[in-house]
Amino acid sequence: MRAFLCHEYGEAETMKVEETAPPPMIENGVRIAVKASGVNFADTLIIKGEYQVRPPFPFSPGLEAAGEVIEVAPGVSDYKVGDKVMAMTGHGGFATEAVTDAANLIPMPDGMAFTEAAAFPSVYGTSHIGLTEKLKLQPGEVLLVHGAAGGVGLTAVEIGKKLGATVIATAGGPDKLAVAKQYGADHLIDYHKEDIRERVKQLTDGRGADAVYDPVGGSAFDASLRATAQRGRILVVGFASGTIPQIPANIILVKNITVIGYYWGAHRKLDPALVKRSFAELMDWYAAGELKPHISHTFPLEQAADAMAMLKSRKSTGKVVLEIV
Repeated sequence: MRAFLCHEYGEAETMKVEETAPPPMIENGVRIAVKASGVNFADTLIIKGEYQVRPPFPFSPGLEAAGEVIEVAPGVSDYKVGDKVMAMTGHGGFATEAVTDAANLIPMPDGMAFTEAAAFPSVYGTSHIGLTEKLKLQPGEVLLVHGAAGGVGLTAVEIGKKLGATVIATAGGPDKLAVAKQYGADHLIDYHKEDIRERVKQLTDGRGADAVYDPVGGSAFDASLRATAQRGRILVVGFASGTIPQIPANIILVKNITVIGYYWGAHRKLDPALVKRSFAELMDWYAAGELKPHISHTFPLEQAADAMAMLKSRKSTGKVVLEIV
């Protein structure tokens, strides 16, 4: 098979697509012929040894993929050869074949393209559980979403509106904000030109946001502390800015703010039943035409390094996807 292989920690530019042996089958495993793979911020970290998971060398990045089942391990009954699936691979998705536990698969709904399926699991899964279970977002609340044109941010805007919230979206520049508006954002803040705290206060008559969805960290988190209403909630999803904020606990105390740490990937082991219920609802919403994955750029497998560079440059919106043939 062909795979974009990492032999030592470093940048994507040092890696290339190589011929390599297919991954061995595992207990309760399913092998898929990969047709597309989503590119995620986690992929840029795992190849540098900066992610929570450190696979043995050589390995391929690729947190999620979509394709057709070509082999199942003995005892696997939920899937059969020929099934179209999306897969939460963790790593290994930047390849023509991938093997993962059957529990990590989700059947693709009718009419879903492989590129859409590859763009779906991590961002929609993260935002759905984050908003419904962690933030417990209620209809009529004000939701502040940072990085609102990015992968998880855009799905938070989309799902937040679905749940009945008023959504304030922050992003850098009018083009990105236009995408957030297209997906339902009620108010837009260009953090290149506007002060997040002041604009949120203006938009909420001085009250602040009830809930904050923050995959950015850095100065965006600092602004959130001061733009959140009394008894507000802030969900820490990630640090796309590259800066991990230090929290002044006095502000949390005085404003009665709840700050919630959230690593979606861990929930696949911590609470697999929750993840299953989450995807069941997401698939229903997709089938009803209420969700539409946004893919701004696609690349062939041979240009995986360019795809990762595009993501890091913040020139993309929604998802970047590899098409693998």
